[in-house]
Amino acid sequence: MKKTQNSKKDNMFDNNEEWMVSNFSADNLNSQVERIKLEDKFASITEITDKFNRKSVSFQLSKNGKLHRWLKYKEGFSSDLVNTLIKEFSIYEGDTILDPFLGSGTTSFVASLKGINSIGFDILPISKVSVEAKKAMFNYDVLELKKALEDIKNIAIPETYKKRVNSIRITDNAYPHNTEIEISFFSEYFSSSTYSTELKNLLLLCILNSLEKVSYSAKDGQYLRWDYRCPKIIQAEKHRLEAGKKPFVTKLDKGVLPSLRSVLISEMTALISDIEEIQLESDDLFINSRIDFITGNALFEMPKFESNIINGVITSPPYCNRYDYTRTYALELVYLGVDEHGIRNLRQELLSCTVESKSKIEKLKEHYTKLNKVSDFEKIYSIIKNNATLNEINVSLIKRSENGDINNKGVLKMVDGYFTELTFIFAELFRLCKSGSFVAFVNDNVRYGGEVIPVDFLSSELAESIGFIPVKIYTLKQLKGNSSQQMAKYGRIPLRKSITIWKKP
Repeated sequence: MKKTQNSKKDNMFDNNEEWMVSNFSADNLNSQVERIKLEDKFASITEITDKFNRKSVSFQLSKNGKLHRWLKYKEGFSSDLVNTLIKEFSIYEGDTILDPFLGSGTTSFVASLKGINSIGFDILPISKVSVEAKKAMFNYDVLELKKALEDIKNIAIPETYKKRVNSIRITDNAYPHNTEIEISFFSEYFSSSTYSTELKNLLLLCILNSLEKVSYSAKDGQYLRWDYRCPKIIQAEKHRLEAGKKPFVTKLDKGVLPSLRSVLISEMTALISDIEEIQLESDDLFINSRIDFITGNALFEMPKFESNIINGVITSPPYCNRYDYTRTYALELVYLGVDEHGIRNLRQELLSCTVESKSKIEKLKEHYTKLNKVSDFEKIYSIIKNNATLNEINVSLIKRSENGDINNKGVLKMVDGYFTELTFIFAELFRLCKSGSFVAFVNDNVRYGGEVIPVDFLSSELAESIGFIPVKIYTLKQLKGNSSQQMAKYGRIPLRKSITIWKKP
């Protein structure tokens, strides 16, 4: 493979094999010609960097940051990353930045504190609650907040109150009995109170942030893990033993579960402290900036916008890693009123990143037709179908599935759907961006059935086909590992976590 000259200044791959993949297909089962070409092609703009790290591209650096820690959204990236990229992209006060996967709103609120306007999209109702709470930052009456905090501390739950929180199958028995009553009571008490709309939404956010802490559940990658004391786990253990199976080997023990009241007190105290500090700071830039939040899938919403209105994009899509947000955030979604049917629909509306995802291509074709953009659809779809790297990956995954190397055939549809939908996103971003604008995508490379999928380089190739110029691919020094099953069968292949930077000419 072609390698670049060692340079301490720019650290471009540095002849270091560790960050380069020499074998994309374990045991050389499938063709990897196109993926190797891609590795050679983008090596010269790939920089192994100290500028960002695992904390930068995750929620960790925002956990202790005012405002950005308000929603416990583990899939988000840090405010430090957004600050760094805004400066690097030369985005200034009065400009407009876009995030098609807004999540907790980090991109928008870092921008707002600099006087930069923003447009954000997200389909999850949790995101809307978070954005609305943060947008009200300078409208909160601190005295009212403190009065509500005293209510939380002192209000007594009547012994006759027996209402319980709603649930669906996945969230059934998620809380101790008394906690279910607490959640229902506090929700009902504040929603029917005379407190302001802004405060009610802030309390809603506090409750959302409290649900996992007071439940028997814990978010763990693509699943919810359950404490061994949860009634459903006790029942499942009983059935295993009755069937002659061994008991569960790994058991989650969350220790003493706190009351909802105690967690709400902690949440509200922290938020009031943040609000008091931020309101003392200059708020002119924040007030003068605009945050437009659109509840919906950017895939279908962005084609409705006029062209050439954006000065930059900073985002992180759901990764191609089978993580199902409708399961990991099931407690929060159900609390917000999403039922079984709604969960299933939401799962399909999200970017294809789970094995249950179905193709959206016919729906996209119909959508573009209604917008009189059939030629746009055909152009984008042609780029996808003619991409040799994606075709190589799809064929390789089919062969792996036939070989018994992939435990769920849904992976095949997921991977193809993931890059298909992202290409439509890339095309709309290109149309919306002004000339000279930069786009940043944070993403992980993945491996399925012994086949490495270079998400960073393939995304850059697809974006280039749309018209973007790939200018930099920041790669973190900390490489990502593989699942224990894949390492046992195929060995270990370190995977990059990257921030791809493209420019509209």
